[in-house]
Amino acid sequence: MQTVTSADGTSIAYERHGDGRPLVLLHGGSAPAYWQPVVPCLADEYSVVVPHRRGVGASGDSDEYSLDRGVEDVQAVVEAVGGDVTLFGHSFGGLLALETARQTPLAGCIAYEPAVLVGEYREQADLAAQMQAHIDAGERRAAMRHYVREVMHGGDVDDLDAWLAEWPPWPDIVALTENIARINRAIEGYRLPETLDIDAPVLLLTGTEGPPHLRDGIRAVHDAVPESRFVEFDGVGHGGPAEAPDRVLPAVGEFIEDPSPTAAEQ
Repeated sequence: MQTVTSADGTSIAYERHGDGRPLVLLHGGSAPAYWQPVVPCLADEYSVVVPHRRGVGASGDSDEYSLDRGVEDVQAVVEAVGGDVTLFGHSFGGLLALETARQTPLAGCIAYEPAVLVGEYREQADLAAQMQAHIDAGERRAAMRHYVREVMHGGDVDDLDAWLAEWPPWPDIVALTENIARINRAIEGYRLPETLDIDAPVLLLTGTEGPPHLRDGIRAVHDAVPESRFVEFDGVGHGGPAEAPDRVLPAVGEFIEDPSPTAAEQ
C-alpha cells in the first residue's frame, strides 16, 4: 500500500499491481475490493493502480466532502503515479474520472455508467436525503438496501433479498453507509455541462441491463463529449466490469491500444 497527500492534506492510499503503462481504477459507491476480479486480468499488461476513496479503506477522511475534493484526490494519485495515465472509473468513479479528465492531462478516460443524473430524474433525485432519513432513524442497513435498489436496479427488482444474498459486497458494504450517502449528495448536486471539454480520448461503457437513469446519463455524456467512443454490452448490468470482465475488459484494452473515436455495439 502506498499513500499520497491530497490538496487539503488528507492521506489517500492506493494499491499498485503489475508493470506497464499506468491504469488507475476508480471505484464507485462500494469499496476498492470491487476491482478484485478485474486486477488479475489487467496486471500482466498494465501497472494497475487502485486508489481508496476518501473515507474508505486505508485512506484518510475529512469533515466535509465535495466532488471537487474527490477530483483533487484523484489528481494527487495521478501525479504520484506519473507517466501517461489512463483513468477507468465505475459509477461514481466514472464521474470522478470524467471531471478529473477536464482538468488533468491524461492518456485516456474510461467511464462505465458514470453517476451522472439528467432530465426529470435529476430534478427529482433525493436518494441522499432518503438514505439520511434511514441513518438518522438508526436504520443503516435499510439505507443501504434503498441505495442498492435504486442504483443497481433503477428501483425495480423482484426479490432484493435473494439478489443481495448473491452480491459479494453485501453485507460488508453497510459499513460505508454514511460515506455513500455523502457521495450521493455530490452526485445530485452535479449538473452535466452542455459540452464536456476533455482533451484526452474518452471511452463510455454501459450494459443493456443497467439502471435506466444511468443509461440515460451516459448517453447524455456521450453527446457532451465530442468524438467519445461508446460501447454497449448486451445483457450486462451496472456491475459490468467486475461481473463480466470477459466482456468489458477487451473493449478497455482495445481502447488503450487505439483510442481513436468509433461507435460500437457489443
